[in-house]
Amino acid sequence: MRDNEVVNIGPEPLSFDEVVRVARHGAAVRLTDDAVAAMAAARTRVDELAESPTPAYGVSTGFGALTTRHIDPSLRAQLQRSLVRSHAAGSGPEVETEVTRALMLLRLHTLATGHTGVRPKTAKVLQDLLNARITPVVHEYGSLGCSGDLAPLSHVALTIMGEGVVRDASGERVDAAEALKQAGVEPVELAAKEGLALINGTDGMLGMLILAMDDLGRLFKTADISAAMSVEALLGTDRVFAADLQALRPHPGQAASAANLRALLADSGIMDSHRDGTCTRVQDAYSLRCAPQVAGAARDTLAHAAAVAARELASAIDNPVVLADGRVESNGNFHGAPVGYVLDFLAIAVADMASISERRTDRMLDVARNHGLPAFLADDPGVDSGHMIAQYTQAAIVSELKRLAVPASVDSIPSSAMQEDHVSMGWSAARKLRRSVDGLTRVLAVEILTAARALDLRAPHRPAPATGAVVASLRQSVPGPGPDRFLAPEIEAVVRLVADNTVVAAAESVTGPLG
Repeated sequence: MRDNEVVNIGPEPLSFDEVVRVARHGAAVRLTDDAVAAMAAARTRVDELAESPTPAYGVSTGFGALTTRHIDPSLRAQLQRSLVRSHAAGSGPEVETEVTRALMLLRLHTLATGHTGVRPKTAKVLQDLLNARITPVVHEYGSLGCSGDLAPLSHVALTIMGEGVVRDASGERVDAAEALKQAGVEPVELAAKEGLALINGTDGMLGMLILAMDDLGRLFKTADISAAMSVEALLGTDRVFAADLQALRPHPGQAASAANLRALLADSGIMDSHRDGTCTRVQDAYSLRCAPQVAGAARDTLAHAAAVAARELASAIDNPVVLADGRVESNGNFHGAPVGYVLDFLAIAVADMASISERRTDRMLDVARNHGLPAFLADDPGVDSGHMIAQYTQAAIVSELKRLAVPASVDSIPSSAMQEDHVSMGWSAARKLRRSVDGLTRVLAVEILTAARALDLRAPHRPAPATGAVVASLRQSVPGPGPDRFLAPEIEAVVRLVADNTVVAAAESVTGPLG
């Protein structure tokens, strides 16, 4: 790694971009001198408590409902091992590498604040795992989102001890001990409080929130592009997107979306073709006319989620925590409600964005509403089915997204002998949001594929330069109108173009940066 690719981990908050770079793009990390000093100072206080005859929660006692037992010093190393081994109880499919790397990075950052009492040498093992691209196997199920993402983080802590199963840098599933040996990383025997400090955080749900925000920033721009293409293909009007009309309802997201639509539709030959006074329609359907209102509300929801995530990145979540004055205090900051709520809120916005996209696609296929286009955009309707079933695929995904929009954070199930009697389910909210983001990607891809075909069928009238650039980018991998073809590969091709930012880049090559 070049120096400029290394993310420094100190007591100060990380940025969203730094989290994405490490989690998604494999950037290396480096603990700063300030972080090492802060951890060493806090560790001194933990060692003092460990030597005291007075029980201190998390240092010399059991955990959860077992806090009343004072643990003899001779058993404390075993206590840490037992804690991590017993809590590494996840089940189900492996979560994605980027999710586990985000989980590891955010826990490392909390350790670097100096509020957990972990030794610098223990934090350094986590740093070295990230840099060696050794990824602990973390499972789908196991976190209730309270007392932190306990099971997922425990699988990471198990690796720090040299136990468990990991994916090595090549993606092979191997024993942790062997992977660490090959990478030259020395595992540690956890000391007092370290086991708890490694597992008591909301890092998994926060990491997934930040990754989803990165995706949704791109997808909300893509939704404006797909809406502009559909408005154009359906001979709609752009007058409703005028700045003075939008200013009457001054939501910032709505203003940004409308500005994008104006830029995307500028200089459209198709739009000009029906400005001659012959069009008798009074107004467009809601799915066209209200596109910036819906996309704008989704943007504002994303902005709210970003504000919550920024506060979380400035947090040090552990229990107990070491304070600046040396006190070690229990607290409830590990509860995932703040993150769980916005994860669920985003799932609602995603479902609605997909819903309005599907409605625009359906209009383009219906001869009663598509203003002169062939039925289902088929080459020979009746012989060919065109994009009929592509809309079915959209509808199936939209129906699934509505189910995924049901909040996880309204649920709670008691655990730990009723000590943990109210939990956030934030991890579950994050997992379903990841599925929702994938679904929205696919729904928008079908709309773009369909709208591009419709725009081609409006020839000789030409689309706007921006939407035309999007069509041209699609045509490099997906042919234009013609007899029915195997459609699934074409949908997947456009899914990739949406996911890798090709669609947005094509539009922005004409408009400049979209809002």
